[in-house]
Amino acid sequence: MAKRSAAAGRWALLAALVVLAACADATLPEEGIVDFAEIAAQGPMIETDPSGTFVTLRVTTTIDAVCAVSFGETAALGRLATDRDMGAAGHSDHEVLLSGLEPDTEYFYRLQGVAEDGRLYRSELFSFGTEPSSGAVPGRNVAVSSTVVEFSSEFSSAFAAAHAIDADPATEWSTRGDGDDAYLVVDLGRQVDVTAVGFHTRAMSDGSATTETFTITVDNATTYGPFPVGRVAVSFNGRLVRFDVDQSSGGNTGAIDVEVFETG
Repeated sequence: MAKRSAAAGRWALLAALVVLAACADATLPEEGIVDFAEIAAQGPMIETDPSGTFVTLRVTTTIDAVCAVSFGETAALGRLATDRDMGAAGHSDHEVLLSGLEPDTEYFYRLQGVAEDGRLYRSELFSFGTEPSSGAVPGRNVAVSSTVVEFSSEFSSAFAAAHAIDADPATEWSTRGDGDDAYLVVDLGRQVDVTAVGFHTRAMSDGSATTETFTITVDNATTYGPFPVGRVAVSFNGRLVRFDVDQSSGGNTGAIDVEVFETG
């Protein structure tokens, strides 16, 4: 236990170092900082969301490292996002969510990393463009005003079930290894005529914890699905909506967000 605690403390310190490096002024001298390209085995790759409000950045490194991304609408950057991996240790497959973005906008970003030996890495300045907003929303998402009344498990308070209904892509609900047995029940607070639902899967950078299909059960009676993850059209009237993982890659399955859209 002492060895694990010491390791966690060491990586927490390294994580703090990479955040400090990421927040540093871009005009600081390059001495002692190594080009991130030297440890980049694959990527960075940008996956844009159709909403235009967030993107997912993935990069694989040749060594275990703690990573962060500075980004912004100008080369001055000004915002920071860190790796979404749940552990405190460094690793090689990195996934960073850049949220709070404007649709149809160009952003600049720079990768930072710190290795176990304390060496700092920083990339050149890259850019990406967000998707134009489609504006196609199937109704009002009443899940954001609902209450989570039951769930299979939570990994920790940082990955609480309530994060599945906060409409914030930067937070997520994770189970503690429930795999295909993961489920979440929300109480809409009243009977609602529903036109569509959504399940947006969380995923680990190694491919685990990815939900492929899900079902919903309304008022402990009628089950719909299985559906592929994302938004799907479905018509029912109900108050209690249970989301079940149907098929997944196993592990700490869960959701970035679940949605329930009211008709009209």
